[in-house]
Amino acid sequence: MASPRHADALLVTGPVSKNMALALKKTYDAMPSPKFVITCGDCALDGGIFKDSYYVENGVGSILPVDLHIPGCPPSPTAIIKSILYFLEK
Repeated sequence: MASPRHADALLVTGPVSKNMALALKKTYDAMPSPKFVITCGDCALDGGIFKDSYYVENGVGSILPVDLHIPGCPPSPTAIIKSILYFLEK
């Protein structure tokens, strides 16, 4: 979306650097409710192979509440579609 004010979900696809943590939080705060946070891949969830690096936060879960995690490094397109469809059915 052109603006987070028009978005329903925030999709995070990689590790969150310390420089981007504030921007991520501001983007989430600008979204209207109901809003969802989706992590796509292990790097987004917990930092993946970059975990405990000096410039990477330890995953989106330490900054925002995660509603859906799509596992993989990287997840396959089929896994992404299946996970989102399963989440929407719940």
